[in-house]
Amino acid sequence: QVQLVESGGGLVQPGGSLRLSCTASRTIVGIYTMGWYRQVPGKQRELVAAITSSGNTNYADSVKGRFTIARDNAKSTVYLQMNSLKPEDTAVYYCNVKTFGEYWGEGTLVTVSS
Repeated sequence: QVQLVESGGGLVQPGGSLRLSCTASRTIVGIYTMGWYRQVPGKQRELVAAITSSGNTNYADSVKGRFTIARDNAKSTVYLQMNSLKPEDTAVYYCNVKTFGEYWGEGTLVTVSS
């Protein structure tokens, strides 16, 4: 079993930046993808960004050019640097790991508001 611990959410003004981090409770061996999803009340959870173990990335169109995903395999950690934040980025952000199974973090709230 893998537990994912997220940090870095909070309140930020429009145009500001936040960095989310997610660390797995144990080293994950093998080929796996780490990513971030987000969800607002009444809507489905959506992919924000993902990165494979070889470093290939995938972004939602709405965040391209503003968000950057990165990972540190030695630390089993994935990061999401969010710049030029907009009110519509407000959501609960969830860390996700896909390996032989699929694991989710508990979520961290990001609020973009003046």
